[in-house]
Amino acid sequence: MSYTPAEWRTIEPLARNAEVQARSHPERRDLFLCHAWDDRNGAARELCDQLVSLGATVWFSENEVGLGKSLLREIDRGLASSRIGIVLVTPALLESLAAQGVADKELSALLATDRVIPVAHGTTFDALRDVSPLLAARSGLTTGDYLSMRDVATKVAAAAAAEGDG
Repeated sequence: MSYTPAEWRTIEPLARNAEVQARSHPERRDLFLCHAWDDRNGAARELCDQLVSLGATVWFSENEVGLGKSLLREIDRGLASSRIGIVLVTPALLESLAAQGVADKELSALLATDRVIPVAHGTTFDALRDVSPLLAARSGLTTGDYLSMRDVATKVAAAAAAEGDG
């Protein structure tokens, strides 16, 4: 897997951290996917499916929270049992963060770590900066002309598996 120099500055510390965690906590999933509720059957599902097809283990609420279970408690467990967090930044997520929904709580927990990759999809980091300057300050990836969702998934899955080569 190859990264641009800017991407590698973002990914390399996460890949090193994931490698250490994989040795000390092999039971943890590679990734926690933070997303807006409205994206669960669209962009979030697509990203999750791409990551899984690349061999990554992903905590995705649509797959993990069973009927009758506490959503917040299951999210808390998912956050605790994942090595890296991905925040799928979409227009719906920006609205959810402004409304302080569940994704806002997930983001707060992820921002307390150095284990988060923002992925802008259908929006920009400038738009994110208006809602979450702390997340926007993190380097991340953007889908669009340069990267497809598959490209993003490939880069994130490689980082989670600590397979990057700079």
